[in-house]
Formats: sequence, structure tokens, C-alpha cells
Amino acid sequence: MAGGEKTEAPTPKRLEEARKKGQVAKSADLNGAVVLFAGLLALGAAGPGMVAHIREVMTTSLGQITDPNVVSTSGLGTLLQRTGREMVAALAPVCLACAAAAIVVNVGQVGVRPHLGALKPDFKKLNPASGFKQIYGPQALAELAKNLVKVGAVGAIIAAALLPQLGQLGAMVGVDAQELSGQLVHTISGLARRAAVAYLLIGLADFAYQKRRHLKSLRMEKQEVKEEAKQQQLPPEVRSALRRRQMAAARARMMAAVPTADVVVTNPTHYSVALRYDGSAPAPEVVAKGQDLVALKIRELAADHGVPVVPDPPLARSLHASVEVGQQVPEELYEAVAQLLAFVYRVAAARRASV
Repeated sequence: MAGGEKTEAPTPKRLEEARKKGQVAKSADLNGAVVLFAGLLALGAAGPGMVAHIREVMTTSLGQITDPNVVSTSGLGTLLQRTGREMVAALAPVCLACAAAAIVVNVGQVGVRPHLGALKPDFKKLNPASGFKQIYGPQALAELAKNLVKVGAVGAIIAAALLPQLGQLGAMVGVDAQELSGQLVHTISGLARRAAVAYLLIGLADFAYQKRRHLKSLRMEKQEVKEEAKQQQLPPEVRSALRRRQMAAARARMMAAVPTADVVVTNPTHYSVALRYDGSAPAPEVVAKGQDLVALKIRELAADHGVPVVPDPPLARSLHASVEVGQQVPEELYEAVAQLLAFVYRVAAARRASV
């Protein structure tokens, strides 16, 4: 059943394993929408007091700056520091509301159990070719289309709310500044609330999409579900022993495949990756890989069987991080691996010609 169709929903164990690796369903749009909504609510509640506080602070500060006695006594730096603290205190309610909203929406999406798996370094993320593919690949185009739809939807809602008020705003030409500013604040706050509601709906829809996409990516084969169920029924000691035997058998099979490799690329001491290319597949296949002691064993086996060992630290790290045993080299590493194999074949041909 290996390589069969993945039609089964992921089990709790599979979901927990993905969570430990940092793979969770999360919507950045929902985060932004909730933070925006919280900021607008905080502005609506604390806005008048905040504006009055800032006006008072600025008036007092400007008045003190013009007084030579105050400036010479306390110093301009002290005065500016005091003004800055007052400004921060005035803005604090809005900032705290946004920070609290960001924490709540993130916890609501991914839970309260943090995992450090997502913080581990991943050399695949540092690969320029892979990054270029992410920026200009099909997924990037899909994200661009989604962002254009979001911007268009929010823009249409704002336009629908603003256009009927253009005549009223135009008729306010010549009114005093206080009345004009009050009307503008009322209009802008209304537009912002409509945009925030639209953005929130988009964020909820995006979260549902990300959840569905996440579960789809973790689907399992029927055989995988059966094997996991069997293992869960066994005592913990038996499961551990079974895992050790499976790992030992897999390592033995991997080591047995090293003599069939065309080349072993190394770090040169920390990583070793054995590659084989027989022409029947579209790309070379990783037949063995390992780190530290396992890498040393792979190099020793390769030397015993005449398999070329070539130091190439960037390629070795990328292959070790991104390709599992039995998998083919990804497209973004084709060129580097092709150059490596061409070098190995040239050296082998030169040796045969000199014999």
C-alpha cells in the first residue's frame, strides 16, 4: 500500500506530530483583522480622552520650551523625555488592546501549547532556488490572486459607503475647522469600521480554508491508519522495541544500498548523502544519508566499494535536510547534483583511460 491514495482523515497522533513540527492551521488575515478591530474599538472608547491628553501634553510642552527659565533649569532633554512618557501613556490603551487581541487570536487558532519544532533551523529554507520557486511558483500566483480579491472586496465596500457621502462632504467647504474635523472623524471612523468588518469576514473565510488545506495535507493511507491502530493497541514496551527493530532494519537496508551508489556527497565530516542515478528515473535518488557516526559509516562503506566521496558542504546539507531515503532529488537541486555527477563520471572515465 506504500504510495497509495491518501483518502483517510489524519489521526490525532498524526495531528500532534505535525503540531510538534510547527505545522498548524493559521490565518494571517484573521490575525490582522482581529487586531484592526480591537484597535478601532479601543480608539472609539479611549479616543476622546487620548486626544485631550495629547493636546494638553503638547500645549504644556510647547509653553515650557518657550520659557528660557524652564529650559535652563531642567534641560531640553529632560523635558523631551517627560513629554515622550506622557505620549506613550496616552497611546498605551490602544497598543495594549492590539497586543491582547493578537495574543487571543493566535491562541484561539493554534492553542496554548507552544512547540519549539518550528524554531529548528531548516537548511531547505535557505536554498535560493527553493525561495525563488516560492516567490514565483504556482502557490505564489494563487496567493497573489487571493490578495487581489481581498483588496478588491474591501475597496468595493469602502467605495460603496463613501460615494453617497461625497456630496455632503463637498457641501462642507467653508465651514469652520472644528466642525469639519468632527465630520471627517465621523466619516473616516465609519469607513474604518466597515472595512474592519469586511476584513474580519475575509479572515474567517481564510481560516476555514487554511484549516481544510492543513487537514488535506495530513491525510493518510488506509494502511497507515491500520498500522497506527495496531501499534496503539500494543504495550508501550512492545511499541518501543518494535520501533527500534524497524529503525535497525531500515538502517541495515540503507547501508546495504551504499555500494550501489554513484557518489557520496559529504559535509565533509558531519553529513553524508549517497546518490544513485541509473537513467530510468527522471532524477537521482537518495539511497542513504546520515549524520556524524552514521555519516562516517557511509563514507567507510563507500571507500571500501570504490564509490567516489566528494566534499560539497552546501549540497550535502540541503540534501540531508530536504530529501528522505528513497526519494528523488527535488527540482531546485537538479543543477547542483548534475554538475556533481558529471564531475564524478569525468574522473571515472579519465581513470579508465589511464589504465
